[in-house]
Amino acid sequence: MPVYLVRHAHAGNRSGWDGDDAARPLSPKGRQQADGLLDWLDGRTIDRVVSSPAARCRETVAPLADAHGLDIVDDPRLAEGGNARSCIDALVTSGGDVVLCSHGDLIPKVIRQLRADGMHTKDPNLSQKGSTWVLEVEDGRVVAGRYHPPAKT
Repeated sequence: MPVYLVRHAHAGNRSGWDGDDAARPLSPKGRQQADGLLDWLDGRTIDRVVSSPAARCRETVAPLADAHGLDIVDDPRLAEGGNARSCIDALVTSGGDVVLCSHGDLIPKVIRQLRADGMHTKDPNLSQKGSTWVLEVEDGRVVAGRYHPPAKT
């Protein structure tokens, strides 16, 4: 069963945002990347959409959730500053074909840990804004991973 681990799309510079960072929205480029994610996953079965509570993560997966008639479920294990093992637990117990959206500080830690745990992949440990790791979960563990770059904007 595939699990799609998405890094939130472009949200501008943190230093240029005056409010609470958790409320920082996507930029116009980020909205295009979110639409590109929807296009890329078109025709695939999506059972659930799970996100970090941060606005930029929720906005990244909102077009996809809307297209599939799904609610976005917030999961603090996907939040910025999170723990790799907790995030891995979230993705291997998610059930069904699920999209999870997280952050650039957490996803590389997750991929490194999955490699150490035996995940097969030929791809480097990348995590560009708006990109996706397609992870194959079998019997409660990630056995293979493939990196997909963000949509061209």
